[in-house]
Amino acid sequence: MTPHAAIPSRAPNYIRRALPGWRTALCGALLWAMTMGASVLVNLDAWETPEKIRTVSLLFAGGGALAFPVGLLAARLVSLGKHWEVAFAAAFVCLAAATIGLTGGLFALQYRSYYAEWHEPAFTLTWAIQFVFTTLVALYQFVVLGIRLFFPIGFVALFAASVWFARQQR
Repeated sequence: MTPHAAIPSRAPNYIRRALPGWRTALCGALLWAMTMGASVLVNLDAWETPEKIRTVSLLFAGGGALAFPVGLLAARLVSLGKHWEVAFAAAFVCLAAATIGLTGGLFALQYRSYYAEWHEPAFTLTWAIQFVFTTLVALYQFVVLGIRLFFPIGFVALFAASVWFARQQR
């Protein structure tokens, strides 16, 4: 038997060990969603209309709710059995990337749905080009205009969640 033959049999067990408990994932997702939504509310208190502020806040909360379990699993996969410094860094990077990525994805979906009425019929070549460029423009706008809404509350929450995660991994 070659040494590489044992690797596939260990992978499912490693992933199973890295899975967070459902209570941690659910409670963390709810808390992360509330924190990301609150971060937007603090930053947009006098912006546009209350309905638009509520929409953006809900979008960020939805992104946070989806991102927490994904980021937590990714951080656990990276840091399982490692020192607390690695666990802290893994949580910081994985939660930040998941939160920004999934919130940006939700923003792109909302942006795309707004412009869809002016696009060509679905699944044509022109529609595909419009779809790709509309999505890329939405992601660009999110990076330029949306990421700032995570500061300062989201950054403080990210640091606190990373410390909590590193302490749990001991």
